[in-house]
Amino acid sequence: MAAPNVWLIWRLGVFLAALAPLVFWGWQVAINAAGPEPGKYLLLNIGIGGLWMLLLTLSLTPLTKLTRWKGFALIRRQLGLWTLAYATLHMLCYALFILELDWALLGSELTKRPYIIVGMLALIGLAVLGATSNRWAMRRLGKRWKPLHKFSYVILGLVLLHFFWVVRADMQEWVTYAALAGLVMATRLPPVARTLPKLRYRLSRT
Repeated sequence: MAAPNVWLIWRLGVFLAALAPLVFWGWQVAINAAGPEPGKYLLLNIGIGGLWMLLLTLSLTPLTKLTRWKGFALIRRQLGLWTLAYATLHMLCYALFILELDWALLGSELTKRPYIIVGMLALIGLAVLGATSNRWAMRRLGKRWKPLHKFSYVILGLVLLHFFWVVRADMQEWVTYAALAGLVMATRLPPVARTLPKLRYRLSRT
């Protein structure tokens, strides 16, 4: 069993790893290496970063079943909150660099770009999950907590739909993320989920 300070180092390492892309993208903007439209550079990269965070968060449960390593379960809430942070920053980049805080444009933007509505629904869903990811909420919600947090699967679908609308001129990248999402979701299927402990046992004997 790992000592408490080992888990603290693990959590700190995950925190720094999640923060690193934001620091890098900010540095690229600061040194004028983000292209002619740094606002759009941040908007796109932070959005993709949020998708990565969501996929990583959803992969922790099958990884825990496959390895029985406690460390994956320990960072589930941490990565979930990072997913919310990335999604919020993505929205703020849109408000700052696309709308330029001119909220009168929002109505026409929603009409021309319905994927914004899909993205907002995903953000609201993440905010709800983030607000109920603590022990107090778990006690209050009781048996309703797990069904509520399975809404993360719907959020993943919304994020992929949002991304599909954004990059539909070049589908190769979207197909890659959709395939990864399909793989992560496949591990949730009961037949696959039941085989993960068996696979762990087989791997441990090789």
